Amino acid sequence: MAGQSYEQRKTGTESAAEASKELKRKKRMKLVVYAATFAIFQTIVILVFSLTVMRIKNPKFRLTSVTVEDLTAAPTPVSFNMKLSAQVAVKNTNFGHFKFDNTTIWFDYGGVGVGEAFVARGRSKARSTKKMNVTVELNSNNIPNNSSLENDIKAGFVALTCHSKLSGKVQLMKLIKKKKSAEMSCAMLLNMETRVVQDINCQ
Repeated sequence: MAGQSYEQRKTGTESAAEASKELKRKKRMKLVVYAATFAIFQTIVILVFSLTVMRIKNPKFRLTSVTVEDLTAAPTPVSFNMKLSAQVAVKNTNFGHFKFDNTTIWFDYGGVGVGEAFVARGRSKARSTKKMNVTVELNSNNIPNNSSLENDIKAGFVALTCHSKLSGKVQLMKLIKKKKSAEMSCAMLLNMETRVVQDINCQ
């Protein structure tokens, strides 16, 4: 009886030890699973952060509207003088602000420069659009006599283009600064009769 009781106690002790080992093993497995899950989650967060917040893109620089303030034109001798008020926009989709330098918007007719507008340096906040108003005076002084301007004025429509480049830096979290630029290339049609600039198209 004593021997049987000893064997029973020994078996019970071994069973308890095995149960304790199994419990510890399960706890270790849970810790491994938790650690692996956290590592995967952290990797996903870092990946998303890198692809969104840390991905710095070039801002967009566009001509959004143009109003004719003054206009004089004549088919013979062919000429025009006009004063325009234009609104330009700097769209910054980054998570850091875009600080840009002074720049100039060049206006052309048939590839010939007819005027320019000055854009003062400034800052477009993170994920926002900064709008600015500029004034430009255009004239036909540099356009050669053999151009199609005379026919355009007689027809009542003058096609204009403008282009510019806005250079600056995007700053993230006051730690990362990266040089970026935004280019403008727009076309528009001036209705000489109604004195309205229409069909503004920017790329």
